[in-house]
Amino acid sequence: MKVLVTGAAGFIGSHVTESLTASGYDVAALDSYLPAAHGAQSPSSTPAESEGIPVSRVDVRDSVAVASLLAGVDVVCHQAAMVGNGVDVADLPEYVTQNDFGTAVLLAAMHEARVSRLVLASSMVVYGEGAYTCSAHGSVEPCLRTRTDLDEGNFEPRCPTCQRPLSWATVPESAPIAPRSIYAATKVAQEHLGHAWAIQTGGRVLALRYHNVYGPRMPRDTPYAGVAAIFRSSLERGQAPAVFEDGGQTRDFVHVRDVAGANLAAIQSIDEVVLAGSLRAYNVCSGRPTTIGEMARILSGANGGPDPVVTGDYRAADVRHVVASPERARQELGFTAQISPEKGIADFAHAPLRGP
Repeated sequence: MKVLVTGAAGFIGSHVTESLTASGYDVAALDSYLPAAHGAQSPSSTPAESEGIPVSRVDVRDSVAVASLLAGVDVVCHQAAMVGNGVDVADLPEYVTQNDFGTAVLLAAMHEARVSRLVLASSMVVYGEGAYTCSAHGSVEPCLRTRTDLDEGNFEPRCPTCQRPLSWATVPESAPIAPRSIYAATKVAQEHLGHAWAIQTGGRVLALRYHNVYGPRMPRDTPYAGVAAIFRSSLERGQAPAVFEDGGQTRDFVHVRDVAGANLAAIQSIDEVVLAGSLRAYNVCSGRPTTIGEMARILSGANGGPDPVVTGDYRAADVRHVVASPERARQELGFTAQISPEKGIADFAHAPLRGP
């Protein structure tokens, strides 16, 4: 089977490419080497190229170049995207053109080439806030957190009926879609474009909603870096990681090698679990919730300090808790993450990162 991996020189894409190659797949690879991920100069070689897989310097928005790489391809594994929260609203056109227009061009080229299977890198950010329960009213949609509460250090979302603080619950793939950032809106649009394409062409789309991915080759020192890389950089400068709010924000940190394993399972299973003409989504997570404060403490301990500092600072639009249910991926794809956050985050303290 031949697989085309987009974004193959990137953080996640490079691990996916290595995993597929090690499993015996015929892999074609492309990457546009976005400066936000790779710096002003693209690397002289990539992990994939060190394994003998040439990575074509191609932008997914270039329909002619993409079409030339689709010959003989059975599945496209679409990792290429502009990621992270960005700097501000001025990033909006770039996110939309890279993520949504790029996906539209890719889908059109796949139709012309009669490639009918797509594994799409989506994200947990499509959910917005996670799932919550009230001790008195059961499952509820939380109120927006007020600045008064946040200024007073009351960070937990409240019940819309009784105003009690809520407890988090795991989020299934059937949860409502409610993006809260530009990046999140583009990931929702990618899923919708893929679904519409599948309906019109009879194709199959398997969307992998990644949770907080970390590990070797993570980008560092950019406005688009993840919190784990930001804390790593602080520690390497001898500074304490600055933990916002009270550190109790809950996430699911999943190692990039497990994410690569989820992509392998998706490619192997797509014909069995996705009906022709449809999209099916799966959470990709460790299944072991960790708070931001706990993650910072593990990282600081493995690095030899300094200890994290809980600042009480906040961003009003931040999500308090978002924790996934891993059950659908386990039952249907046979995927279970193998690397615990405790071990993976400790190892990450010394893992090589991608420079700006």
